Amino acid sequence: MIVIPARLASTRFKNKILCEFDGVPMFIKTAQNAAKADRVLIAVDEPQILKIAQDYGFDAVLTAREHQSGTDRIAEAVANAALAENEIIINIQADEPFFESENLIKFKDFAHAMITQKGAFMASCYKYISQQAAADPNLVKLVLDNAGFAIYFSRSLIPYPRAACECYLGHIGIYAYSVRNLKQFCALPASALEDTEKLEQLRAISAGEKIAMLGIETESIGIDTPADYERALKEFGNGI
Repeated sequence: MIVIPARLASTRFKNKILCEFDGVPMFIKTAQNAAKADRVLIAVDEPQILKIAQDYGFDAVLTAREHQSGTDRIAEAVANAALAENEIIINIQADEPFFESENLIKFKDFAHAMITQKGAFMASCYKYISQQAAADPNLVKLVLDNAGFAIYFSRSLIPYPRAACECYLGHIGIYAYSVRNLKQFCALPASALEDTEKLEQLRAISAGEKIAMLGIETESIGIDTPADYERALKEFGNGI
């Protein structure tokens, strides 16, 4: 199952999930794209967003406004869904309307293998980015170990280029975990690193859990700021 946390109360870009592409709200565009790969559930924080999702024909559930992370919101959404403990949940952010369906299918296969066969706690994606892009604190960076698991995520420039570096990796806002691991994640205490960087995946890193990372080539743009939205309109036009 693909679950999209759609939070209206965004702090950096007010009501961004309602910004439109081709006359359709961003979070609906994300859901329409995701539906090409699997069944979709939208977890919302406001009745008006619930109605929009249902008007477009999507399964949706109203969750508490107070959740501090998208993963916590998803946990509430799936709590009563009667899913098996080993069922894989894919969390794609509502502000990723351009994440290609073929990459989503590839990620599904990767996540299933890494979580069910290799013992990964979670899975996510990255792409190579330029040093100029890596300097943007709105774009989350990461570094990997030799086995392809995440060592750390940061809004800062990592690794620091004491020597020439062409290995900057940009995080893509998609995650996967089993129902069992999702419950375990939400039971973990918030870490100091998570609170400092405002990156929920650092909760798992701080607890010593493994996050398997899939490198992909993608033209996707995560919409974090008004500037991102304007850039997306220029690069993709009004549609997808």
